[in-house]
Amino acid sequence: MRLAEGIVIEKEKTFGTLKFSALRREVKIVDEEGNVTEQVKERTYDLKSKNQGRMIQVSIPASAGKKNFDYNDEVELINPVADTVATATYMGADVDWYIKAEDILLKQKKPLTEKQPTK
Repeated sequence: MRLAEGIVIEKEKTFGTLKFSALRREVKIVDEEGNVTEQVKERTYDLKSKNQGRMIQVSIPASAGKKNFDYNDEVELINPVADTVATATYMGADVDWYIKAEDILLKQKKPLTEKQPTK
């Protein structure tokens, strides 16, 4: 079975609260001659996921810009998708899961509502 668009993720149930940790790596573009260029193709970030109980890695395209949030800032993923990469082995295949998103944004904090004085 092949899911060309990956598996769409229900963000709140899957990840819960996400907190920014750090940039993990940048993937550079390789030119026609096989040389690695200085142009970034995508960036992968470490995020702490409350519902997963651990750090997850999420890749976003370079066009989304470099994210320089503070450590533990609450963030949200825009259109996250889970997908796999399989590598053939002697006994079958090894499968690695990865998460991609269109962007990672700082989560907007809900404004505190003022309580009306009681009479």
